[in-house]
Amino acid sequence: MDILIHPSYYPSISHFVAMIQASTITFEFDDNFQKQSNRNRTFIYGANGKQMLNIPVKKSLNDHQKYKDVKIEYDFNWRKQHFKSLESAYRTSPFFEYFEDDFRSIFEKKHDFLMDLNLEIHELVCDSFGIKLPYKKTEEYHKIATDLVDFRPLINGKKDNNQFEAYTQVFDEKYGFINNLSILDLLFNEGRYGIDYLKKQAINF
Repeated sequence: MDILIHPSYYPSISHFVAMIQASTITFEFDDNFQKQSNRNRTFIYGANGKQMLNIPVKKSLNDHQKYKDVKIEYDFNWRKQHFKSLESAYRTSPFFEYFEDDFRSIFEKKHDFLMDLNLEIHELVCDSFGIKLPYKKTEEYHKIATDLVDFRPLINGKKDNNQFEAYTQVFDEKYGFINNLSILDLLFNEGRYGIDYLKKQAINF
């Protein structure tokens, strides 16, 4: 299966299920940025349930700004806030301490472009799982992907209705299993065993 998909901010489980089961991955580089999508947000399992982490982006004078041209806003220290949220949510998970320093280093950097951050996150998450998921980049936008299986709709989390098998989560005794969170939830709770989990899940688009 050759797929077309977006790079995203700490991608959802569904994103990684699609990518790990693909023969080739092509990242969409040429579409327009859309607000309220997983391009610049992710969801984790906090002490009070499902929690969103959102990256602020600079406003553009152009309503049709390309995703690859979107710049990150640093008017407030969202990087510190996001990492503190991860610490609070996953400090007691089995594998957080093992990966903590690697992910802290991401939050200590100051990327200009959202796309650059998301591509580095892709590499770091793959390294953490001990896998390689090489990708190609689109060179122009096509509304219809003729030669690739189109997983681009997954970037809109509200339209992603995939349901996955439960695994142990830090606060599941309080709120039960929360489906399809950030890939970090799987990594911190299952470590590299999460790869076997991803390979077994069914994906819809």
